[in-house]
Amino acid sequence: MAISAADVKALRDKTNAGMSDCKKALEEAGGDQDKAAEILMKKGIVKAAERAGRVATEGAVGSYVHSGRIGVLVEVNCETDFVSRMDEFKALVKDIAMHIAAADPRPRYIEESEIPADEIAKQTEIFMATPDVQGKPEAIRGKIVDGKIAKWKREQCLLDQPFIKDPEVTVSQYLVKTVAATIKENVKIRRFARFEMGEGLEKKTSDFAAEVAAAVGG
Repeated sequence: MAISAADVKALRDKTNAGMSDCKKALEEAGGDQDKAAEILMKKGIVKAAERAGRVATEGAVGSYVHSGRIGVLVEVNCETDFVSRMDEFKALVKDIAMHIAAADPRPRYIEESEIPADEIAKQTEIFMATPDVQGKPEAIRGKIVDGKIAKWKREQCLLDQPFIKDPEVTVSQYLVKTVAATIKENVKIRRFARFEMGEGLEKKTSDFAAEVAAAVGG
């Protein structure tokens, strides 16, 4: 089919790719703008690094429920609507939701900057009062507590946790790896909520988290 100059310009405006690349992609996609944009990204013509200044305002809310006992909602943002419909993006959102369900300890924040200063101060006091710290010379207690706080922060923050399906990388590294390999667009985890049946009640349900982790890891 004939590809008009207006079609090529529209795709260029969406992707910042060259005019000739846009025309070839449109020809390959039969004139479909979204498919053409996806073709450009999969070929690496549209690079995430070149779009770093673009705001991620599209995306999807994903969910994961395990055995009716643990449920997660997560919002993951991207730049464009056509990326939000890509199978690769949908898979990424599901993987993040599954990680949040299975993670032990469960994440409470997305990144370290979200942790309130008073919470860090309180946790520092708790670590400083523990017998293993108090039993050390006073001169090194501060360094020991600093190490404990750093580890505690990583456990609290989703992006710093070992990814449940590949513990050799963090969630942040998995996100970057997936984006670089397939999506090639700015992607950001904006917010999440995790619900566990019986949470806050006398009945303990932590065994379900272990069950989810085993299922996801397998």
